[in-house]
Amino acid sequence: MANLRQTPLTCSGHTRPVVHLDFSDITESSYFLISACKDGKPMLRQGDTGDWIGTFEGHKGAVWGVALNAEATKAASGAADFTGKVWDAISGEELHSFQHNHIVKSVDFSRDSALLVTGSNEKLIRIFDLNKPEATPDVFSGHTASIRHVQFFRNDTHLISCADDKTLRVWDRSTQQEVQKLSFPHNPNSLEVSKDGTVLTVAYSNKVTFFDAENLNKIREYTIPSPVNSASLHPDKSIFVAAGDDLKVYKYDYQSGNEIESFKGHFGPVHCIKFSPDGELYASGSEDGTLRLWQTTVGKTYGLWKCVEGATINDMSTPKEVQAN
Repeated sequence: MANLRQTPLTCSGHTRPVVHLDFSDITESSYFLISACKDGKPMLRQGDTGDWIGTFEGHKGAVWGVALNAEATKAASGAADFTGKVWDAISGEELHSFQHNHIVKSVDFSRDSALLVTGSNEKLIRIFDLNKPEATPDVFSGHTASIRHVQFFRNDTHLISCADDKTLRVWDRSTQQEVQKLSFPHNPNSLEVSKDGTVLTVAYSNKVTFFDAENLNKIREYTIPSPVNSASLHPDKSIFVAAGDDLKVYKYDYQSGNEIESFKGHFGPVHCIKFSPDGELYASGSEDGTLRLWQTTVGKTYGLWKCVEGATINDMSTPKEVQAN
């Protein structure tokens, strides 16, 4: 292998552990990245450079889950202040705040951005209609412990969730009933639906498991050298990345499970990792309070990586406070 050194871009600005992140789709202005942090202040960044755009101010507790809609016009966040909030991602203003009875761990937008789904420590999933925010949400019950992740699924006809009851469940939106369930020996830590909707990537214990999204049959499973908190499959399904308690980010061949490379850059356990929509980089968030952006192909000129021999990229400066327009 060429002796190219991976130089991650370090995105500072958060003051507590970064626990979740999400990318928009590719827009006219490239793509965007949002991060959830226990400091209660989700941040929006330019996805390919990590440049800070703004901070969403309003939560009164740790933010556990975030989402961007495809066009990066709306953001959502779920927090320990028992609210799920929706934001205008252009202006930064709060559009909606939905009260819950416990910590909101996960949020996601429908494809048309008209609906918001939340998963909470109440063990319930709720769907809110953003065009009728006062309306009573649809509620899905069945999990017996706190919900970690929930997403719209199968062209928004279903939902998929995982929880601390060691299960993953699929819900039919039209009947609000559970229609499929997978049980695990340990709690699933992360859940990702592939870009084309065909593969589920689940991390639990020290395993990364891939399932057929239609029938939930296991496609393959690989063991990672450390407890895994998060894993992400490349949009073209050639490779996947995984990270967890040993501070490293790992890259593997999806077909063979062979480790391609691993890098250490964080100073604390890695809580979340995800490929960008174009697959050119992956972002990781850590207990150390930083996000890092890693090149999928080390040595390629992309974003801020101008690959000149011996060049290094300085850490980004701490973001300033958001200026009022």
